[in-house]
Amino acid sequence: MSTMNDDRLSNLREFSIESRSPSRVHSSGYRSRTYGSPTVISSSSYRRSAAPGRVFSSSMQDSMVDLSQSTAVTNELKIIRTNEKEQLQGLNDRFVSFIEKVHNLEQQNKVLEAEVTLLRQRNSEPSRLHELYEQEIRELRARVEELTHEKNQMHLDCVQMNEALERLREKLDEETRLREEAENTLKGYRKDVDDATLARLELEKKVESLLDEIAFLRKVHEEELQEMQSSLQATQMDMSKPDLAAALKDIRAQYENLSCRNQAQAEEWYRSKFATVTEAAARNQDAIKHSKEELTEYRRQVQARTLEIEALRGHNEALERQIAEMEDRHNNEIGDMQDTIQQLEAALRSTKGEMSRHLREYQDLLNVKMALDIEIAAYRFETFLTIPPLLVAVSPIVQQSIPFKNQTLKIKTAHTIAHTLKDKCTKHDTKSQVQLLRCY
Repeated sequence: MSTMNDDRLSNLREFSIESRSPSRVHSSGYRSRTYGSPTVISSSSYRRSAAPGRVFSSSMQDSMVDLSQSTAVTNELKIIRTNEKEQLQGLNDRFVSFIEKVHNLEQQNKVLEAEVTLLRQRNSEPSRLHELYEQEIRELRARVEELTHEKNQMHLDCVQMNEALERLREKLDEETRLREEAENTLKGYRKDVDDATLARLELEKKVESLLDEIAFLRKVHEEELQEMQSSLQATQMDMSKPDLAAALKDIRAQYENLSCRNQAQAEEWYRSKFATVTEAAARNQDAIKHSKEELTEYRRQVQARTLEIEALRGHNEALERQIAEMEDRHNNEIGDMQDTIQQLEAALRSTKGEMSRHLREYQDLLNVKMALDIEIAAYRFETFLTIPPLLVAVSPIVQQSIPFKNQTLKIKTAHTIAHTLKDKCTKHDTKSQVQLLRCY
């Protein structure tokens, strides 16, 4: 860019030098020609002085006319020189203003290039931010998928726990039904036990009454034996010894046999009754014991099942609370992640909008730069086209001394510079757009 500016300044300097040199040459040539005319007039008047007086007077008049003409020409030349100086001063002022404007435009161009560099850096930075945002979004999406998988797993565990709880409830209902059946059976057994106890008490009462009766019969039998012995002793004294003793022995044998038979029958009946009652009591006792054992076992099982159900119920409530907490936490995390994703997307949209705005600004700056370059080229071209016509308009004699080829070459140079600047601006604009598209 600096070399291009140097080329422009060198071209402007060459053009200013070349534009000034022809004016000097033309003015000097014009002076030589104007000042040459009075000498010619004086020589002719001198030749005419050798003529007679009429001729001398006419020559004097001619010389006066020539002097007046030369004075008018010199005045015109002075006016022309003054106008030329003023025009040159104005052209120099315009040239200085053009140079200052070119310097200002170059400074603005440098500022624009610095802004373009900053914009490129900013455009490259959002691309990195875009990559960071994309990476963060991918990580957050992976986390969301992981949490969703955990939530589904927890849901499956909850379903399995609910199924296990339903099975335990069914088992509890079955055990409750069995317990009720056992309690009903136990009630029947209790009734049987009560009946057996009443029967045993009645049998014990009967045994006691029979024992009392046996004791009473023994006492009666003993008293009868004593009475019989006393009667036998009394009769033995009256009767003869051989007959009484034999009779007593027979009676005694009969009574002893009778008492032994009665005693054996009573003992046998008592033993049979006692064995029957004992067997019934033992059977009822075994049934009662078995029922008590079953009842104890059922109670223990019911307590164990109740404790297990309470534990499972507490575990289920804990799992439900944990699932609810996890769902709330996951919902909060998902909400936070969605908010973060929305913020990132909003930041990405704002970054893209800012990037597009910077691109538009950069495009506007490039358009302004290109317009300024074209305006500079137009100013230069106008300057190059404006100076030669001014010099041509000074006098028709100067027009002959100006080399036409140089003028043509200067005009071609201005056209070439303008087209070169336009091509460079177009190429620079195209390159900048390609770089921006690559950055984007």
